[in-house]
Amino acid sequence: MKLSFEKLRPLIEGKVIVSAQAPDGHALRDTHALTAIAKACVNGGSPAIRCGGYGGVEDIASISNAVDVPVFGLTKEGTVGVYITPTRESVRAVAQAGAAVVCADATFRDRPDGSALADLIETAHAEGILFMADCATPEQAKAAADAGADIVSTTLAGYTEDRPKTDGPDFEALEQTRKLIGPDVFLIGEGRFSSPADAAKGLELGANAIIVGTAITDPGWITAHFQAGVVNES
Repeated sequence: MKLSFEKLRPLIEGKVIVSAQAPDGHALRDTHALTAIAKACVNGGSPAIRCGGYGGVEDIASISNAVDVPVFGLTKEGTVGVYITPTRESVRAVAQAGAAVVCADATFRDRPDGSALADLIETAHAEGILFMADCATPEQAKAAADAGADIVSTTLAGYTEDRPKTDGPDFEALEQTRKLIGPDVFLIGEGRFSSPADAAKGLELGANAIIVGTAITDPGWITAHFQAGVVNES
């Protein structure tokens, strides 16, 4: 599904988007299982699905064919440095697998193919899809918006050396990002959002939409969360 940002925006504005991913070794690291989860999340009202990760283009293609909402696609190539859709070729692969939006690392670190962020954005637009910048700091989000990213997000806040990992969403990073980028850039809050209250607060602090993954799609995490709650109550 390819669509302009003008058509995408009203679909996702003010809503929770679900991320359906599972790493290698996880019980749900199965394309068929994640496709079923994505379909269930769409049935529950998710206006888009973020997917791919270590399942890569296979997951993106399967989910894109199974749901009637836009797919935010990414690949994860390695585990250190820039590994989220890290190269121009990665961007092309995500586009060709059927994503409407490609998500990629937008930190200031070096990419393995020597490309600049603007090169990845240009590649996405040449393929006819939109670009979402996964950022760790407000400054990176501002640079990504200036480089032409259609969407910026707080995905990597707490997952690089730029900022400490917070217990829960990095609301400070979200609020600071909105102030720095101004009111017109589309901002997504992502990273450790684990409750409806978290999502509502993220929107109040300036996010246009929120992406939630583990707290919705990982039965292992959900079970452990319930078990911990029972223990705390007893």
